[in-house]
Amino acid sequence: MGSAKNKAGTAERKARIEQMRRAEQARERRNRILTIGASVVVVVGLVVGGVVLVNSQSHKSDSASDAKGGDSGDSGHFVTGSDGVRTWTGKLSRTHVAGTVKYPMHPPVGGNHNPVWLNCNGNVYTNPVKDENAVHALEHGAVWVTYTDKASKSDVDKLAAKVKQTPYSLMSPYAGQSSPIELSAWGHQLSVKSADDPKVGTFFQTYVQGKQTPEPGASCTGGTM
Repeated sequence: MGSAKNKAGTAERKARIEQMRRAEQARERRNRILTIGASVVVVVGLVVGGVVLVNSQSHKSDSASDAKGGDSGDSGHFVTGSDGVRTWTGKLSRTHVAGTVKYPMHPPVGGNHNPVWLNCNGNVYTNPVKDENAVHALEHGAVWVTYTDKASKSDVDKLAAKVKQTPYSLMSPYAGQSSPIELSAWGHQLSVKSADDPKVGTFFQTYVQGKQTPEPGASCTGGTM
């Protein structure tokens, strides 16, 4: 009985991942079309002086809102559930800012962040990434796997393989965390000591494009590498 349930759950997860992959590919095609359309609009706009002036003023306004980094805008604290997942209770700000942000948790699980997200379509980064871009990926519903040099090569390889097979996930080294392996989603975080911990699979299943996602369906490609 248990085996049948496990097989059904695995098939359901594979179907969900494949559905997200197809949706991501469709978004990429739409983005390419929109980019071409936007280019045409820009060329026409440059001919019309009034449109150029409006665009210039709008750009100045956007730059002002993205001018500073500084505080994350977060308030609250973690509460650990019976499953070991730490949930942030309180405010997680979502303002786009430029520059470095000081987060109250490491790795961060939310807060003010860079306007450009980190690509999270199963991307595995071998060098540290910027918190501010990774937080934007979490806002899009990604799970971010991080590890220190205390994690075994075997665990790192297993986690990398899982991430590569999972749209809306990413992985990178992170020296400033307390546990060898951390899994983070918007507002949620889990510490594990091994890639074989069954909580890893449960975390992915729950939080990849999970209910916590502030911007479900937002792109995980076309950002920064």
